[in-house]
Amino acid sequence: MKQILSFILILTVMEVCAQIQYPVTRKEAVVEDYFGTKVEDPYRWLEDDNAEETKKWVIEQNKVTNAYLAQIPFRDKIKSRLEQLWNYPKFGAPFKKGDWYYYFKNDGLQNQSVLYRTRDLNDEPEVFLDPNTLSKEGIVALSGLSFSKSGKLAAYAISKAGSDWREIFVMDVKTKKLLSDKIEWTKFSGAAWKGDEGFYYSAYDRPDESSKLSKANEYQKVYYHKIGTPQSEDVLVYEDKEHPKRYFGCGLTEDQRFLILSISEGTSGSEIWYRDLKNANDKEFKLLVKGFDTESDVVDSHGDYLLLKTNYQAPNYRVVLVDPQNPARENWKTVIPEQKEVLESVGTGGGNLFARYLKDASSKVFQYDYSGKLIREIELPGIGTAGGFGAEKDDKEFYYSFSSFATPPTIYKYDIATGKSELYKTTEIKINTSDIITEQVFFTSKDGTKVPMFLTYKKGIKKDGSNPVLLYGYGGFNIPMTPSFSVSNTFFVEQGGIYVVVNLRGGSEYGEEWHKAGMLLNKQNVFDDFIAAAEYLIENKYTNSQKIAIRGGSNGGLLVGAVMTQRPELFQVAIPQVGVLDMLRFHKFTVGWGWVVEYGSADSAKHFPYLYKYSPYHNLKKGVAYPATLITTADHDDRVVPAHSFKFAARLQEYHQGANPVLIRIETNAGHGAGKPTSKMIEEAADIWAFTMYNLGMPFREQ
Repeated sequence: MKQILSFILILTVMEVCAQIQYPVTRKEAVVEDYFGTKVEDPYRWLEDDNAEETKKWVIEQNKVTNAYLAQIPFRDKIKSRLEQLWNYPKFGAPFKKGDWYYYFKNDGLQNQSVLYRTRDLNDEPEVFLDPNTLSKEGIVALSGLSFSKSGKLAAYAISKAGSDWREIFVMDVKTKKLLSDKIEWTKFSGAAWKGDEGFYYSAYDRPDESSKLSKANEYQKVYYHKIGTPQSEDVLVYEDKEHPKRYFGCGLTEDQRFLILSISEGTSGSEIWYRDLKNANDKEFKLLVKGFDTESDVVDSHGDYLLLKTNYQAPNYRVVLVDPQNPARENWKTVIPEQKEVLESVGTGGGNLFARYLKDASSKVFQYDYSGKLIREIELPGIGTAGGFGAEKDDKEFYYSFSSFATPPTIYKYDIATGKSELYKTTEIKINTSDIITEQVFFTSKDGTKVPMFLTYKKGIKKDGSNPVLLYGYGGFNIPMTPSFSVSNTFFVEQGGIYVVVNLRGGSEYGEEWHKAGMLLNKQNVFDDFIAAAEYLIENKYTNSQKIAIRGGSNGGLLVGAVMTQRPELFQVAIPQVGVLDMLRFHKFTVGWGWVVEYGSADSAKHFPYLYKYSPYHNLKKGVAYPATLITTADHDDRVVPAHSFKFAARLQEYHQGANPVLIRIETNAGHGAGKPTSKMIEEAADIWAFTMYNLGMPFREQ
């Protein structure tokens, strides 16, 4: 019976696909010469998101996509089930500031989580800040929060419709009244408080309104804002007119003595400068760590010295003590030596250091004193991801969270002196996670490298080669893929699917060497790893090529675009989300120039041939049958501009030959993903799972 139902569903899919009439996308004779190679770019006009023709194209594409999705018989059932699963209280770990404990909570289906506070966690809390009141549609999100030294003032940042642009406001904590202060045109910046008097922040000049979501961002500057004054009077703290494409950020050590200036030329590599505010004559920044060949971060001050997390001569990172008066690297003193596992982060609290490591992509946390003496390993519940290990020097305790693929976030109270973890709050969800298991397996990639991946599925699954699989990956920017809970992915497992996360090279799962093995001229390793993961699952009878869907977002969208063009026959469904899909022009928009350190640049004779060889947009071929593809993007994505997805969709629809649908879903009033309201997340998840299940031949299972 199951085979008959699947066969009928496949026939229905083929009938629907045969009826699709894609919009005709105009082509232009645009050719660019890259070091003697002529490259056609007929859909470049789609890069102008303000043009009426582009807006019309978006409307026509969405009509076709919506019409296709509307014909999927169980789409509404999927959305209804997702709403049921999503509708449970979600809590963030509490943190203390001044006389109050603060924490985020979402009742279930609220578009944005609400910030609550209470003097005693056993008492009824009060609402401190509710972003849902800032927009009827729920598209205004809280994107940053920092309290003054005493906790009397709070600076919070908001973003609108998913854009990276932020506005900062200041609130009196006692009265919850807004002050007159307002900061505009910040991006990738918080507010670093100096006492209660003011804060440091980074901002750009006011952009042109018509191109603020696409034009390259240049000349970021650091300012100091004094409370009670207009932004026009803010003091310029740092600028660099000779290097327009650098990021600048300022922060203070907890004792407020050292002002730290961090500089980067992209997403990798840093340079650090400092000012000793204790010294009244110290008016200029001084170099602490020369850039940009290593990654370094100031952890805290320790008397007259600074503690630094760095990968200098330590690909897995270590913690060193640096004398600002003698900062040469040969003078650094190791406090926490490099370990076999990668040091992911170092938090502080109660006069201790909390070092979080990754062992095969799972968290391990150790407590040290400031001299580097190991106090204890913090016992965690199992394989998963832990976070939140930090507090202030005078604190005796803090709260941290732990989650895994089948474990919703659980919050623990930690006693710094005794090392005791006490369960504070569990999450109750509407699915039986005891029936779900996760296994970690290692497979061999094309060049012989051992690569891990996590497989999550329901107990009793049979390795008969017929299971539907969702293969997810990222593989870049030193970002690890660690176990985490997702209602959406758990739904797929509930429906009988296997959810797989691959720990591709390019991330930080095994330190900087793992990262470097998947960047620049080594980027093909990432794609080879992903392809090898799929082949492993087929060879070991988990699935077959007609049952594999692949998904990834941003750099993961590039991943999906690359492997579906290199091995289209290996996958049945492809979901490239907000992807970097034109590798020759990504650096010309918003903050894309910051990715050159990760990808290289088509302006370089060395990098161009390599980028051109795997760029998804440029490697689509006429007459090829590609997987059923649903490209997703959003009109306010000013991180990876939607032009990437527009151009890729246009060429895919032109070249694709076969029964599979190749569609694009363009969200309105949304961005790269951060701050997306719950209602939009559920709608998007319902469409993606409906498309995926329909094209994998999966029936909907009533629960």
